[in-house]
Amino acid sequence: MDEGQPTASESPKVSETSRASEAGAVFLAFLRQGFTAFGGPVAHLGYFRREFVERRGWLGEAAFADLLALCQFLPGPASSQLAMAIGQRRAGWAGLIAAWIGFTLPAALAMIALAYATPLLNAAWGGGWRHGLKIAAAAIVAQALAAMARTLARGPVRAGMAIGAAAGLIVAHGPMAQIFALLAGAAFGYGLLRDAPAIETPDLVTARAPAYGPPLAALAVFALLLAGLPFAASALNEPLLGLASVFYRTGALVFGGGHVVLPLLQSEIVGRSWLDRDTFLAGYGAVQALPGPLFSFAAFVGAAQGVAPGGWIGGLVAVTAIFLPSLLLVAGVVPFWDRLKVLPEARGALAGVNAVVVGLLAAALWDPVLTGAVQRTNDWALVAAAYVFLAVARLPPWLVVIGFALAAGLLAR
Repeated sequence: MDEGQPTASESPKVSETSRASEAGAVFLAFLRQGFTAFGGPVAHLGYFRREFVERRGWLGEAAFADLLALCQFLPGPASSQLAMAIGQRRAGWAGLIAAWIGFTLPAALAMIALAYATPLLNAAWGGGWRHGLKIAAAAIVAQALAAMARTLARGPVRAGMAIGAAAGLIVAHGPMAQIFALLAGAAFGYGLLRDAPAIETPDLVTARAPAYGPPLAALAVFALLLAGLPFAASALNEPLLGLASVFYRTGALVFGGGHVVLPLLQSEIVGRSWLDRDTFLAGYGAVQALPGPLFSFAAFVGAAQGVAPGGWIGGLVAVTAIFLPSLLLVAGVVPFWDRLKVLPEARGALAGVNAVVVGLLAAALWDPVLTGAVQRTNDWALVAAAYVFLAVARLPPWLVVIGFALAAGLLAR
């Protein structure tokens, strides 16, 4: 039975209290990630694995990989969706919302504050400390890759699929290439790994069939908002609805993670003259140096734009609208995924997808993580040193991140 599910002897009051307590724990755990998870979406996967698989034991390696594979298929920010899915596993819908708020809140508030401060900023600070963040992020991703490869790419077939996926994704960039690689992994896994034993016993799957009413309702709301928001904004001539419509559509249709949102939002926001290009790019550059999801950049745009009401109201509307599609998709799809993944017919396909996820992470480690972090030959030594601090000395990631950011910033002066 899932943790948090009431037994027959539990009263509803105790069950609800337990769920509320679990949701509070989820919020605090992801709030900590929101303050310390530097390095962008790929690095977040390493943070989450270390915190929720290794340290807290909230889910196993296979369950983590299952959710990660699913989030790679869905449109929207994969790391934030993974956070929502982990929260949902721990404490239901309340946990899903708590994980999103906790992980997003620090960066969103910082971005809104930056929008207020932008007119007062006359000079840039220099980028040495950002370089340190990238070095630390590269080591975090490498550590996650090594750990996941040991579990999910064992044996010649899975290792070959992971290597092939990594090589293909290094050559062919873009979200469509990722989706094709995952589909190919499922097909090869179905053909070659159907009789292979499961990597570990699938966990966090309910013994009884879940209620499908709420998930179906979530998917219906997702489709209704996607189709209806533009018409409502036009018919009512309400600027805040127009702002919400743009950000909801972006969150619902973007594949490939946080960096892909840049060209889409630039076309929508700068193209409509809601914000000038320089301010837009300055905000996007600033969010790279913050912990938490890159989609928090929406809070800056919503607060800084001058068409709809800006400030904190516009910021909150924008950041809520861009994440709402992911919240609805995770709530709607994960229960069906849970039932599908334990079927014997799906086991091989899932093993193939998990192997390809290792290759996808390896390709991301190379580009954009290492290509962005390694600017000089001695940067390789810095990445290796950060990896030793993480994997050998077992220092907490936040300490390595802050230490390398401060060191690189001082050296750049």
